[in-house]
Amino acid sequence: MSQPFNVPRPFHRLLMACAAFGVLASAQAASLDEIKETSHIRIGYANETPFAFTETDGRVTGESPEIAKIIFEKMGIKQVDGVLTEWGSLIPGLRAGRFDVIAAGMYITPARCKQVIFTDPQYALPDTLLVAQGNPKNLHSYADIARSPDVKLAIMAGTVNLAYARESGITDAQILQVPDTTAQLQAVRAGRADAAVGTQLTMKGLAKKGGDKVEAISDFTDDPAHTGYGALAFRPEDKALRDAVNAEMKKWLGSEEHLKTVAPFGFDRSNVTDKTAAELCAQQ
Repeated sequence: MSQPFNVPRPFHRLLMACAAFGVLASAQAASLDEIKETSHIRIGYANETPFAFTETDGRVTGESPEIAKIIFEKMGIKQVDGVLTEWGSLIPGLRAGRFDVIAAGMYITPARCKQVIFTDPQYALPDTLLVAQGNPKNLHSYADIARSPDVKLAIMAGTVNLAYARESGITDAQILQVPDTTAQLQAVRAGRADAAVGTQLTMKGLAKKGGDKVEAISDFTDDPAHTGYGALAFRPEDKALRDAVNAEMKKWLGSEEHLKTVAPFGFDRSNVTDKTAAELCAQQ
């Protein structure tokens, strides 16, 4: 009887690693190939104007979905379906397979890089505050809010602003977490919050909606490191899909077609950045 074939332990581990890598690569390829074969992809988004939102006619639009539609069309993917999700559920929803990509203007942060993989950023954008008309509490920074314990700040749950506020000394008792930007506007208009914080474009949009009761301040002082860099996000196992999208975006971002696409949402050439996801994920 022939002797059993015994694989030396180091070689056995190598074979196992190669097999695991092969399975992973196959899964990545299958994901990209399946999407191309069906010509169908699902994008997860949250209602946050101007990044992603639902029009009154039910159409999904905004800076990120419009970019996604064009990039996927260039890849031969014709059908792009939107899946509306609360902001704080976008990453769990992606990882659970409810949709294939987050197209919501999500900022690249080291913490998020541990859960998802990003394309290189579509834009760079600072934050500002939405306050009552005339800025009666004279708020111009996170530090101003931290110095006034009676001041309440409305923050959309799941955003990086929560960490920024806490790092600046703002207590949880001062923070009102809300599910979306509409709730931020309502909180400031009703006096339940003295200010709301978010991207410059979002707060300007809310001020426009809020009429003469609110305003977005023009002189918000913030750490330059808090500048947001938004991108599309994918499951870690979908690296092949992410890389294919990234390759198309690199050829397109900054082009006249790109600038024309994002102009209705308040973006222009000043928002184009050469930062990479790798750089932003590696930040301390």
